[in-house]
Amino acid sequence: MEDTEAGFAYQDLFGAADDVTRASVSAAPPHEQSTSAHPHGGPTTAVLLNSGNLVLRSPNGTTLWQSFDHPTDTFIPDMKVGLRYRTHDGARIVSWRGPGDPSPGAFSYGMDPSTSLQMLVWNGTRAYWRSSAWTGYMTVSRYHATTGTVIYVAVVDGEEEIYMTFYVNDGAPPTRYVVTGDGRLNASAWTTLESWPSRSCSPYGSCGAYGYCDNTLPVATCKCLDGFEPASQAEWSGGVFSAGCRRSQALAPCGGGEGDAFLAMPNMKVPDKFVLLGNMSSGDECAAECRRNCSCVAYAYANLRSSSAKGDMARCLVWTGELVDTQMIGVLWGITAETLHLRVPAGFAGTKTRSKIVRILLPVLASIFMLSCILLVWFCKTRDKKRSNESEKKLVPGSSVRTSSELAERTPNPNEDLEFPSMQFSDIVAATNNFSRACMIGRGGFGKVYKGTLLGGREVAVKRLSKDSEQGIEEFKNEATLISKLQHRNLVRLLGCCTEGAERVLVYEYLANKGLDAILFDSERKSLLDWPTRLGIIKGVARGLLYLHQDSRLTVIHRDLKASNVLLDAEMRPKIADFGRGLILHGMSPESTQFFSVAESCALDEALLCVHVGLLCVQDDPNGRPLMSSVVSILENGSVSLPAPEQPAYFAERNCNKSLEGDDVQTSRNSMTITVLQGR
Repeated sequence: MEDTEAGFAYQDLFGAADDVTRASVSAAPPHEQSTSAHPHGGPTTAVLLNSGNLVLRSPNGTTLWQSFDHPTDTFIPDMKVGLRYRTHDGARIVSWRGPGDPSPGAFSYGMDPSTSLQMLVWNGTRAYWRSSAWTGYMTVSRYHATTGTVIYVAVVDGEEEIYMTFYVNDGAPPTRYVVTGDGRLNASAWTTLESWPSRSCSPYGSCGAYGYCDNTLPVATCKCLDGFEPASQAEWSGGVFSAGCRRSQALAPCGGGEGDAFLAMPNMKVPDKFVLLGNMSSGDECAAECRRNCSCVAYAYANLRSSSAKGDMARCLVWTGELVDTQMIGVLWGITAETLHLRVPAGFAGTKTRSKIVRILLPVLASIFMLSCILLVWFCKTRDKKRSNESEKKLVPGSSVRTSSELAERTPNPNEDLEFPSMQFSDIVAATNNFSRACMIGRGGFGKVYKGTLLGGREVAVKRLSKDSEQGIEEFKNEATLISKLQHRNLVRLLGCCTEGAERVLVYEYLANKGLDAILFDSERKSLLDWPTRLGIIKGVARGLLYLHQDSRLTVIHRDLKASNVLLDAEMRPKIADFGRGLILHGMSPESTQFFSVAESCALDEALLCVHVGLLCVQDDPNGRPLMSSVVSILENGSVSLPAPEQPAYFAERNCNKSLEGDDVQTSRNSMTITVLQGR
């Protein structure tokens, strides 16, 4: 009893404070303490593993008790939440009763025992929030730019149990999931990274039977599934959705000649209360099974053969009752979204398609017409005003375009013209909603980056330097000077700057796909980077560097080229950014860091060529490195005779599956290894 209570005390302490973290445990070797004598001789030992798991062991090494099997409100890396197939039981994460009361609260988080295919948050015995049904992925990751954290969530389906676990990238701050006393599931790494339920209609069953929560809209709202209408229009209009929806047109009688059809609704989190049918060889077979059953109102199919230890599992979900807790989560949610095939009357699907085309086409045509009229009126009114303003700018101080003497001091020739738009700080505040946290899209040692919308509707990226920024005033001047003088399609474009008081702000063009790192390290978006796209990015970066090194008015060495400083526009075209550390020098050897992947869509000869050129570029001897003009030529035209590269000046290889002596440290990551290769 004393050992068990000690284990609970440790877990309660771990869940009580954010400053008690996995890092503080893993920084020291496992600790052992003799706790009692064993009847067969030798002591029973308590072992604190690097993972944070407190284990009680018998003299022969058998685990008698471990804290990971008795969690409180906290879920940390290497812990498991799942079910045993034989008993249908498993550990749950249980909330505290209150902020200062660690006794068990009302909310708990665990795997659904009735299906073993989804995770639930319960309020007592009632479902409060539900995850998407498992679609067969083994590992999925999400990148959080604010802290540089990559959370990898893994599902392991074995012969005896199925469970979910997670881990984070090396260098990430201590990360944990916590079930709070008000029923939220928070992912935290010093600050909250994610929280569920995430939208107003996300809690379980918020939209009633046959309704769904549309999370693809800026403000999530309840809608009725296709073929259904609100059961009470008055309540629905008043924002009360509990009554749900009803069919707008009845289905054909069972066995009737007309029959019914199935309407596909993509990008859905499928409803709860499904029945799992196994041994389905295809989606057509799943559809046929639902069609034969007059009570079946919907189905969804997924192939789990590559993910299950049982090897023959193809998942067919069917629904025979009310459809509850459905959501539209969109393509950005990636692997968790599914297509729900909804049973509708024959002919409804065709009518729905034609109606949807009309609903989309008419607003588009009307918008184009109205926009054309507005632009024509605006052009006529501002043409003369613009000419007048251009003459006034030369006479009025503080006008919208000026020459900055501060920045001119950083140019090789102060007498050269250096003009770029200077923006009012009040306009930038309005564009970013007073630098709202909701507008923040990135941060670093220099400060924060926000997405803003200027008067007139143009989207911009606003880089606001903090007062204690690692990028000082000299680097700020340097970046503004360099970008104002450099114009290339593969370099980010500076639209303006602000130096009012202590504020130092740069305004750039906004690039929809943000940084290359945000796609490379996000498993839901990295599928966008097929090989042709990756090769195009490589070539675009090379052309931008060639311009900097050789073709620009200045010879510029970037000095901080990495994935996060390569931005991507809507067409995935790369633009090099962040010139704060750049140098206007001749004869310096540029070093860079590249992250590289070879995916299924790549051409092997092109991939090997890129690797070969990359190795040539990081040789220790600068004289052995090719010029950027040669790099661009090789990438564009190929080459059959390249010199063999010498060993890079610095080479580091680190394996996350480290081999350590003894059996007191758990090191397995589901048989996965990660190798990090970095250039100097």
